[in-house]
Amino acid sequence: MRGRFIALEGGEGVGKSTQVKALAAALRTRGHDVIETREPGGSEGAEAIRKLLLEGSADRWTPGAEALLFAAARADHVAKTIRPALEAGAWVVTDRFLDSSLAYQGGAGGISIGQLRQLHQVGSVGLLPDRTLLLTLPSEEAARRAEARDRGASDRIGGRDADYHLRVAEAFTLLATQEPDRFRLIDALGDAEIVTERLLAALEDL
Repeated sequence: MRGRFIALEGGEGVGKSTQVKALAAALRTRGHDVIETREPGGSEGAEAIRKLLLEGSADRWTPGAEALLFAAARADHVAKTIRPALEAGAWVVTDRFLDSSLAYQGGAGGISIGQLRQLHQVGSVGLLPDRTLLLTLPSEEAARRAEARDRGASDRIGGRDADYHLRVAEAFTLLATQEPDRFRLIDALGDAEIVTERLLAALEDL
């Protein structure tokens, strides 16, 4: 029986990395085999591309080159980690997937959403999560959390200006309204344990 593919999405500071670990642990207590992963990364080839994407100066890559690198990393991630796990019946919980490219390189970066989807079709055969959990926070709270977390160590994408991240948030909201069957909006305010319960509730039908 095929496993389930769950993606956690959202802007900087919403708590995705914390919640991926917590959600995976909660699913394991319910008897599921769970693979935790992330983007960019999640496979040997994709982790090598991650360094290229997140390190260096803000202008290291053009928007088009950045989109291609993300698509290449995702293709390896899907082929080497995600599809094999799903075929083995495991649940895969990932910190970011395609919708991050659509929001960051698309909505905020100006690359056509259609072109990004085409890259995903070529590289990853159009694979989409069974459920995308979009963590949401007021912009001021997200910025406060991101600053407290990074302590000046933001990567080259996370460290972009506030206007860029506002466009990212708006793009995520639009994506969620366009695919309501796949997306669930999750309030990320409150204690981490409460947010995890909200995530679990959004998966009950799966």
